[in-house]
Amino acid sequence: MRHIIFGGDGFVGRYLANDLVKRGEKVVVADIVKSDLPHYNKAKFVHCDVTSETQVNAVGLKPDDMVYNLAAKMLSPLQVRAKRHDFFWPVNYHGAAHIMSAMDRAGTSKLVQFTTDMVYGHTVVSPQMEDHPIAPLGEYGKSKAATEALATDWRTRGMNISIMRPRLIIGPGRLGILEKLFKLIDHNLPVPMIGSGKNPYQFISVYDCAEIARLAWEHGVPNDAYNLGSSNPPSVRALLGGLIKQAGSKSILLPTPAFAVKGTLALLDAINKPLMDPEQYLIADEYCVRDTSRAFAAFGWKPKFRDEDMLVAAYKEYRNKMDGKPVAQMVPLAAE
Repeated sequence: MRHIIFGGDGFVGRYLANDLVKRGEKVVVADIVKSDLPHYNKAKFVHCDVTSETQVNAVGLKPDDMVYNLAAKMLSPLQVRAKRHDFFWPVNYHGAAHIMSAMDRAGTSKLVQFTTDMVYGHTVVSPQMEDHPIAPLGEYGKSKAATEALATDWRTRGMNISIMRPRLIIGPGRLGILEKLFKLIDHNLPVPMIGSGKNPYQFISVYDCAEIARLAWEHGVPNDAYNLGSSNPPSVRALLGGLIKQAGSKSILLPTPAFAVKGTLALLDAINKPLMDPEQYLIADEYCVRDTSRAFAAFGWKPKFRDEDMLVAAYKEYRNKMDGKPVAQMVPLAAE
């Protein structure tokens, strides 16, 4: 059998592809770019833009292929409100639709589909289980929720689709919104928090994401959804305070009245000068932890990396980038 990874040259995809190649599996990476990665010595690359149904069909799926869809548009780079629908939906929803339709035509039945925890929207109950209400707050989350609904429909027609809902994925190769935080710390500037900072913040490692994608295949691709997040996430205050100390910065943490900050950010968004996406700031002060016990019950999966270590490793990567040094493949210390 073959493993077909749509978006396989991207952030999670390259780690999944490398893992599978090392295990002796046949891997096909379908993406719009091909990086200079060593696993391409054994993995096959096929140019594919998932927004094109023709290109997705040309990948040439076979009935016994294992398919992973990691192609996605993310919240970074930040988009103005008027452009968000056209930015997210062609890849996140229509791309997934093209893949599922191509699978149907080829008789392919097994798919691991990554979406996002932002399908939940505001916190109704915490810890959040996978049956938490789905009520996304913006076009990114809406495009992913629509993809999940599409997957549910294809399941009734015989497909096995495992859905992964990760928190903010962190690891070598992606800084995203963290770069703004790191700049403040580098310049010894105050680091504002939305609210008191007493609420937890939860990451998930790119390595953990790649592992659970493989485990889903090894366990027969259950028709279910799984939260992906770290264990025992610290408070925002503890997380950022620890980073400031590690960086040797003189920055201080600045709590703010959440309602006032959210109102200001909403105003800036309304005049097309956004500093954050609404899907980020609207829940920034909410007390919420994504429960991952379902993934453990299904696959024996536990997140291996601590939020504190992941954030420090990301900062070190940022510093290497700023200093013109090679960006090392930094692996945070595994959680106890």
